[in-house]
Amino acid sequence: MTKAIIEAAIEAKTDIPLASEVTEVIVCTTCRPAGASRDLPAAGTALFEAVQIAQLQDDAGAFARVRVRGVECLNSCSRACSVAFQAPGKHTYLFGDLVPDTETAQHVLACAAQHASARDGALVRNDRPARLRSGILAKLPPFMQGPGA
Repeated sequence: MTKAIIEAAIEAKTDIPLASEVTEVIVCTTCRPAGASRDLPAAGTALFEAVQIAQLQDDAGAFARVRVRGVECLNSCSRACSVAFQAPGKHTYLFGDLVPDTETAQHVLACAAQHASARDGALVRNDRPARLRSGILAKLPPFMQGPGA
């Protein structure tokens, strides 16, 4: 599936939730396992594309509250591949050691949907999909804004 097809399909979705109801999945597109050749496409790009394709194939709307974005680096290079989950008023998570395949893409989206559904974004380890039960690199508290924050 080409990038143009993916972008066109994303733009075609019209019932987009409010930003406060959305969890953003950030996928590092430059992640490469140790020793991987720089002459080959980055494993992070493969994971990003797999997550986009899995989301586009979600006819049931299970991932409607998930937005996927690729970034060039999450600075977790020794733990490739990596993804982060963030949303306003919720905990932010960073995961590493992910395999760039279809199963991982499904697990990333399922975990992001859990994050979107959780009031504070908390992701209980045993409730997360199998491939995101380990490899957690960071859990950051929600951003506090205003007086007394």
